Amino acid sequence: MTPTRVLVLNSGSSSLKYQLLDMRDSSRLAVGLVERIGEQTSRLRHTLVATGETREQNGPIADHETALKSVAEELARDGLGLDSPELAAIGHRVVHGGMFFTEPTVVDDAVLTEIERLIPVAPLHNPANLTGIRTAQALRPDLPQVAVFDTAFHTTMPESAARYAIDPKIADRHRIRRYGFHGTSHAYVSRETARLLGKDPSEVNVIVLHLGNGASASAVERGRCVETSMGLTPLEGLVMGTRSGDLDPAVIFHLARVGGMSMDEIDTLLNKRSGLFGLCGDNDMREIRRRIEEGDEEASLAFDIYIHRIKKYIGAYYAVLGQVDAVAFTAGVGENAAAVRSAAVAGLDGLGLAVDEERNAVRADVARLISPASARVAVAVVPTDEELEIATQTYALVGKNS
Repeated sequence: MTPTRVLVLNSGSSSLKYQLLDMRDSSRLAVGLVERIGEQTSRLRHTLVATGETREQNGPIADHETALKSVAEELARDGLGLDSPELAAIGHRVVHGGMFFTEPTVVDDAVLTEIERLIPVAPLHNPANLTGIRTAQALRPDLPQVAVFDTAFHTTMPESAARYAIDPKIADRHRIRRYGFHGTSHAYVSRETARLLGKDPSEVNVIVLHLGNGASASAVERGRCVETSMGLTPLEGLVMGTRSGDLDPAVIFHLARVGGMSMDEIDTLLNKRSGLFGLCGDNDMREIRRRIEEGDEEASLAFDIYIHRIKKYIGAYYAVLGQVDAVAFTAGVGENAAAVRSAAVAGLDGLGLAVDEERNAVRADVARLISPASARVAVAVVPTDEELEIATQTYALVGKNS
């Protein structure tokens, strides 16, 4: 019997998301989340997809090793344990792969060492990702562990897009360049957008707008990323839930010299207390829209700044691509906030972009067009599926190497 199941693990600093998929039909068998690892109030929420049954564990979970063992026990209760001969591999989301990793990679000691070397450019993410990999290795040392990198999809950017205009010797010494993130989402959504248009990805140019609490844009030319909004870190680019996005670098010098703020204080300000939250005190788009409807000027200005930045990137990436076949909205805000989609495209008729308000108002969990039938450029809503993308890439690699 050829094993066909892939367990996808997304290890955060204090959380562990997981999904078990059967790659014969890409179906989900089980999904779950362990939250607040290391605290007394930890929680594991596990769902068996076939029946919809959900179980919860509440109480202290000391570390990621304990968390993954608890996940394995829940899976075993459903007959889906880690010892199953049907499990082909474990796929891990790794946020930063630098320029070294351009595709999914079977993990060995050299891979672990390189991921560790990248910690200085991903101090919040790569350590947690490493913990998840090492824990899974300890539980199933015989099973292929595959790292799928958020940055990999963006490694096709030309040097003119990836390089910053600073001394290249200094940049190379400190690995400073635009890496981009949300790569698994951008890869999946650009490909699904092409499918929605009835074309091969190699025939389509797509601007992907991944709008969640973290937000990023990409220009995808014939299936290859040629530009993306996030840079060395996920701070650059669009206005986000708590991140500022694009900023004059001199603001940092000004805050240090004139404001007397430390580097750590500025880091916290720009990453955790800026964006929509910094502008109006809310980073939930639903709450912001509610406040706007009640006449809240602070929320209205925050929304306008958010939309203005999206429009700038649509226009810029239109220029980079030269020809655009579709603009695709995805992630929590992109998929669910009709007002954001409508506002982002408003006034761009000259670029061939428009939204049909009736289509846009429909809520659905499937990929769909929301532009008028006569539109020169398609506008789409494409639900992202990063776990499926990780599982697909993992299974393709394991099959190729078996």
